[in-house]
Amino acid sequence: MVTVPLTARHDAALGGRWTSLSGGGREWLWHRSSDARAAVRPGDPFVDAGGLEECLPTVRGTPDHGDVWSRPWHATGAGTLAVETPDFVLTRRIGHRAGAVIADYTLAAAPGHRFVWAAHALLDLSPAARLDAPAGTRTRLYPDPGPPVEGPWPAPAGAPIDRLGPDDGTAVGGVLFDCPRTTVVDGADRLTLLLECDGQPRSTALWRNLRGWPAHGPYRSIGVEPMLGEGFDVAEDVPAAVVPPAGAVHWRLTITAHRTS
Repeated sequence: MVTVPLTARHDAALGGRWTSLSGGGREWLWHRSSDARAAVRPGDPFVDAGGLEECLPTVRGTPDHGDVWSRPWHATGAGTLAVETPDFVLTRRIGHRAGAVIADYTLAAAPGHRFVWAAHALLDLSPAARLDAPAGTRTRLYPDPGPPVEGPWPAPAGAPIDRLGPDDGTAVGGVLFDCPRTTVVDGADRLTLLLECDGQPRSTALWRNLRGWPAHGPYRSIGVEPMLGEGFDVAEDVPAAVVPPAGAVHWRLTITAHRTS
């Protein structure tokens, strides 16, 4: 197993979206063409352009996919961007170290502010790919329609969902609780995502869309999303992240890639 150095690129003007995560001749981020993305304003419905979106302070709640993807970000230093809303300021610094991509975040807000954050990474994966997470991890699925279902990974509803293909016309979202590290395995390539944050609930969200969504014009999209909180919306009856009395939360996302020889 050898390390494959990764490089990340982003688009500050269009929501700080990560537009590339590449290494070893492979682009890991999936993209979808959408002319509507350039015209969005805060509060607009989400426009799915692929890449990696910063979802904060919610994912499926209001605003749709959060309040920062639709706002321009501005540079505050070398490799550092910030975005401001009426309720908080989010700062992100992306660096490269020993082949890894490391993103350091700071959220400044009023003490007690509840939020969910997700690195909404849509990945370009083959039908043979799978998601490797600790067996038995408590997982909540959100089938559409129907109420949430909980059970152990990799088969929380009875059938395994760790395989990310082939396309079968289904789509489901889920959250793996207390799961800060996952690895996507796709042939000889492995992509590992690790979330570090003291004192906050850490999870991984999964969007497993095998051409089952949307109802009109379905397409394939796979999201593996390190997150703070244990649900898609702060309105859910599950733990969210909470700003402490100091008024700031700090966390780190580390992404590494490896390839079997």
